[in-house]
Amino acid sequence: MHGMCDSSITRTPENRSEEKFSSYLKPTIRRHHDFDAERDAKKVHKACKGMGTDEKVIIEILSNRSSDQRQQMKQKYQAIYGKDLGEVLKGELSGDFEKTALALLDQPCDYEARQLRKAIKGVGTDETVLIEILCTRVNQQILAIKSAYQRIFDRDLESDVKSDTSGSVRKILLSVLKASRDQGMETNENLAQKDAKDLYELTGKDIEDAIKSETSGDLEKAYLTLVRCARDCQAYFATRLYESMKGAGTDEETLIRILVTRAEIDLQTIKERFQQMYSRSLAEAIRSETSGDFRKLLLSLLH
Repeated sequence: MHGMCDSSITRTPENRSEEKFSSYLKPTIRRHHDFDAERDAKKVHKACKGMGTDEKVIIEILSNRSSDQRQQMKQKYQAIYGKDLGEVLKGELSGDFEKTALALLDQPCDYEARQLRKAIKGVGTDETVLIEILCTRVNQQILAIKSAYQRIFDRDLESDVKSDTSGSVRKILLSVLKASRDQGMETNENLAQKDAKDLYELTGKDIEDAIKSETSGDLEKAYLTLVRCARDCQAYFATRLYESMKGAGTDEETLIRILVTRAEIDLQTIKERFQQMYSRSLAEAIRSETSGDFRKLLLSLLH
């Protein structure tokens, strides 16, 4: 079951985009070569025991293990101590540091399903989050997210999206959710390119200009996300990160979500794009916008 939720994408030969992906997508987190689930579980247990928490150990372990290794450690912790590690950390940590640590302990598709539920359930739907997650995932991930959503909330993601969105945005999101039914590992790029081409033929302008002049609000965001991801998904995430730290106040939720979900896929590439686009390093931007253990954990995910 948790193979379904693996954050690393298994690419098949029939995927025409295979070369394109493997050649330039670089993660910041890979499987730890000297991994021992029991040793990690004991270290974390010790870090949480007694007076005060040893945050350094928690940061070191969570940011240097792949998602499936964290799952194994979590299972081992449960087996040895009879407690859920997530619940233990909830009691020991707080704030954005706690949120990031718990996000790292979750299976990727479970975490994304929770993020979607939160975006739908709040007062007014947060379409930006729906667009960011659903319009940038490949079919295999969409499928895993849908099944995690059903398992965790006993609800159907498509029905929830249908009842909480409207108009063209609803159409795009449902179309992306349906794409998961195709066999094979095509990305949602096909959809993006088709939509972008239709728009271009309607207006004869550069695609992004056409979208900006013909649409607004969430629909504009959805189209731009699809088109930008078809062109360069890592540049899209670099922009999202930049915007989350721009101006007064930081959007920590977005910062956490992108770093945690992209660390094992393409975060190294996103870092490179960020540097090219904004002439400063992502680490430097994060360092100036965050503090304490939260800052240390995020920077550790970037290494």
